[in-house]
Amino acid sequence: MEIKDLKPELIWKCFDEVTKVPRPSCHEEKIREFLLNFAKENGIDVKTDEVGNVVMSKAATPGHEGAPTVILQAHMDMVCEKNKDVEHDFMKDPIKTYIDGDWVRAKGTTLGADNGIGVAAAMAVMLDKELVHGPIEALFTVNEEIGLEGAQNLGKDMIKGKILLNLDSEDDGEIFVGCAGGIDTTAEFTYKRSFAPKHFKYVRVAVSGLLGGHSGGDIHLGRANANKVIARFIWECSQKWDMTLVAFEGGNLRNAIPREAHAVFGIHTDHHAEMQERLAEYSEEIKKEYAGIEPSMKFEVEEVESPEYCMDSETSLAMVRAIYSAPHGVISMSHDLEGLVETSTNLASVKMPEACKVIVTTSQRSSVETRKNDIAGQVEAHFQLAGAKVTHSDGYPGWAPNMNSPIMKITAEAYEELFGVKPAIKAIHAGLECGLFLADNPDLDMVSFGPTMTGVHSPDEQVNIPTVDKFWRHLCKVLEKVAKV
Repeated sequence: MEIKDLKPELIWKCFDEVTKVPRPSCHEEKIREFLLNFAKENGIDVKTDEVGNVVMSKAATPGHEGAPTVILQAHMDMVCEKNKDVEHDFMKDPIKTYIDGDWVRAKGTTLGADNGIGVAAAMAVMLDKELVHGPIEALFTVNEEIGLEGAQNLGKDMIKGKILLNLDSEDDGEIFVGCAGGIDTTAEFTYKRSFAPKHFKYVRVAVSGLLGGHSGGDIHLGRANANKVIARFIWECSQKWDMTLVAFEGGNLRNAIPREAHAVFGIHTDHHAEMQERLAEYSEEIKKEYAGIEPSMKFEVEEVESPEYCMDSETSLAMVRAIYSAPHGVISMSHDLEGLVETSTNLASVKMPEACKVIVTTSQRSSVETRKNDIAGQVEAHFQLAGAKVTHSDGYPGWAPNMNSPIMKITAEAYEELFGVKPAIKAIHAGLECGLFLADNPDLDMVSFGPTMTGVHSPDEQVNIPTVDKFWRHLCKVLEKVAKV
């Protein structure tokens, strides 16, 4: 069976079409064209703005023209992660999906259900002729995953509704009414090239197989950070033996916990055997530390040819120390909502984009604006002490919960009527675009909900089939209840 044959048929057919369209962040041209063609082919009013956001409009079911306009909101782009042994070009290849019991997964890559299933749901609403609803606007934003660019630059008068349903959550039975704000902090190290010592042996050490995951939704799970695992070993070696660093790279996206990292370094020939023995011991120690959390952690080491150049020792040691000691993970828990992470930071990636430069990217989140700025400042100070040039992104605001929200009440009532249980009302540590919409439209009444997904932002991403059916039924019920207000 293919996913297009799953029930409810309308949403799964739309999702199947979405998975065939390449849509990396910052490269949404193909998915935008797909959405515009979809609207044209189905006689749906559509418009775009300067940054590429798309809004489709659907008139109310006859007799419900006076109902409030509801905005259905999802983002076009997806996180593009793959296992290193998988050949996949996210710029042109469709996602290879398959059904695994009650789950839909992808073969060795991210699935893109974040937020493709939200896009599919909005498309399905546009197509459904049986649905009872008031006026609807479907807003599809660009570049959510690496900067919330679409929400930050939404064109004037693109949306007119005062109720917004964000379709970008990942837990059935939970309705979200708040989210954390975020900011990125980037450290740039500039090094001098030195001639690589000839009396050294050079090796490439890599860690892979980590779970990674979403730096907001999964940060509290205590998963290993590949960059810190590698930096810890290199720092330990530097304290014992003469060594030199050639390369260090790991992680990928700012909002994903790094799953893989590697370093190329040289060590004096006299200590090469000792280093090999210590690496074997270290790999076992780390695996024991993360037993039950990282079941597939893997270390690889291979000798490489002597390079011509390496990093100067002062900068390389400062960088390794900084990565090893940089804060990562949960900083504090919320005092207002039990179990909610309040503040966190993610040591996301280490890249060498050009000669003599190393870029370390981190991201900070908090539901308290001052705490967000504080942890960003701590990370800045940390890397400044190591001699790096530090910059921050513009950041984005959080979404403060409104426990008197009318749409929250309607959404909760709809879920209980359908499934016989009260949904949990929560805030989420991950960032949503809602805070940005609220900044420009302070009268917006918003909630966020979706089907159950796990492993988002990693090749383990999967979406639960039964909860997609519940998500679709819930969405339709909410629209019907709003139409009859």
